[in-house]
Amino acid sequence: MAAVFDKPSLLQRSLPLLQGFDGLLAFAVFLLASAGLLIMYSSGYDSGTRFADHGRNMLIAGAIMFVVAQIPPQRLMAFAVPLYVVGVVAIFGITKKGARRWLYVGVVIQPSEILKIAMPLMLAWWFQKREGQLRPLDFMAALLLLAAPVGLIMKQPDLGTSLLVLAAGLAVIFFAGLSWKLIVPPVLVGLVAVFLVVWFEPQLCADGVRWPVLHDYQQQRICTLLDPSRDPLGKGFHIIQGMIAIGSGGVFGKGFMAGTQTHLEFIPERTTDFIFAAYSEEFGLVGNLLLIFAFLFLILRGMAIALEAPTLFSRLLAGALTMIFFTYAFVNMGMVSGILPVVGVPLPFISYGGTAMVTLGLAIGMLMSIAKSKRLVQT
Repeated sequence: MAAVFDKPSLLQRSLPLLQGFDGLLAFAVFLLASAGLLIMYSSGYDSGTRFADHGRNMLIAGAIMFVVAQIPPQRLMAFAVPLYVVGVVAIFGITKKGARRWLYVGVVIQPSEILKIAMPLMLAWWFQKREGQLRPLDFMAALLLLAAPVGLIMKQPDLGTSLLVLAAGLAVIFFAGLSWKLIVPPVLVGLVAVFLVVWFEPQLCADGVRWPVLHDYQQQRICTLLDPSRDPLGKGFHIIQGMIAIGSGGVFGKGFMAGTQTHLEFIPERTTDFIFAAYSEEFGLVGNLLLIFAFLFLILRGMAIALEAPTLFSRLLAGALTMIFFTYAFVNMGMVSGILPVVGVPLPFISYGGTAMVTLGLAIGMLMSIAKSKRLVQT
């Protein structure tokens, strides 16, 4: 008697690829992506193909997320050193928009974006190799691995990206067990420095005064943050218009596509770095609270994945990737609201940007991979 075997359907063959996906994390991304498409249509519908390009970038990021989610965390470790080396070498790109931070590979990309993922990947690999035998010298080596790319990115100059890479690297070092005795002193020194800059702002920001270490434009951004009215039509224009847009939104906002500051083009970079101002004007305080809740939901879910991860490498990587999203959101909302200096940091899944969107898709894919590996271990 001949045995008859039913050929599995396409759906049946695809189910193993979908098993293990973290539904809560996917839902958080869906909420943010929906908000991004909504406000991008309003603020960018008259900017050529910006809305369509934003949707295309999201699809590309989604495809990358799906592919990366299929790669087990132990295989991701193999990419740590090569990706780190490529990221550092690629920093020496072409000059565009006054900064040497671009690379041409058929299209123009920002190679420093690679390091937002490569840095935590590299440091998580470093501490995994030394699990159970960590010494102070291992933390020093990790700080050196972090300092090299951060210094090169700042030299480009690109303060925003350097802050994100620094935050991702420090998160790994902190989660690896760095003593509070080594963390508290630099934090206190930083707080004192901020107080002194605010207190002596009239003298430090006077014409002709130049600060060591920082570039002139970085000094001007800090001085403009402290007193935007000192150059309201120049360097302070971004902050002032952003705050006007946020304040004019009130509690419930002016309504979808009804933002006057946005559509009369008072908000500069309204589809990229300052899209939060456009969102706030149209959806108000209630919309902002919902957006912040979506980010908190994503961050808390990422931290839960990190806590439940089966290996030290997975825990460190998941924790650092989650902190990247927190830093992105905190810095972007802070600079648009006038509580942080203006730096080139987009709002995740909301701001327009191809390379940044790909980086976000890669990060979510890695988080999905770690969540998937935890479920496989449990079964």
